[in-house]
Amino acid sequence: MLTAELRDAERAVTAGVRAATDGLKTELRRQITGAGLGTRLANTWRGEVYPKSAQSIGAAGFVWSKAPKLVRLYEEGAVIRSKQGLFLAIPTAAAGRYGDRRRKITPGAWERIHGQRLRFVYRRGSPSLLVADNARLTKRGRAAANIGRSKGAAFTRLSGRTTVPVFILVPQVTVRKRLDVDGAGAEWVRALPSLVLRAWPA
Repeated sequence: MLTAELRDAERAVTAGVRAATDGLKTELRRQITGAGLGTRLANTWRGEVYPKSAQSIGAAGFVWSKAPKLVRLYEEGAVIRSKQGLFLAIPTAAAGRYGDRRRKITPGAWERIHGQRLRFVYRRGSPSLLVADNARLTKRGRAAANIGRSKGAAFTRLSGRTTVPVFILVPQVTVRKRLDVDGAGAEWVRALPSLVLRAWPA
């Protein structure tokens, strides 16, 4: 009798912990997508129940993110300033990305890739810019040098030339708090007893 009751308890506790773990993971993912931070960051949330291969009255759930620094940034908020005390360079859509992971590009990397120097444009009362002169926009909206080739020789196109803003320069960026990880965790901890009871055999 006691053995049967213990097994019922192990099944119920494990099921309840699993439901709470999955529920918290889903809620945290929903928080991120609801804040407009994208599914890529949302999917960094993972959940696991221990022990993995057995039911236990001492089952425990663990929910974590594979991008903890980024999650903490949006959970706590912060003011981001340039390490050199100058400007933060925010890439426009025309800057594109680079590398296998499609990382955001920097001004130095953009200049190396395109073989072209960016020009600083001061704007009083508005963020300054780094622009590409004698450039063109590709079909994907990316800035590129306005150069063509004919019989192996490079030449500058006369048509389609324009000045393209590639980076916006700002002294700092304020990231406001957009996530409530602790609040979500506390709610699912409070829900755990009812989840265990719901999983208990009738």
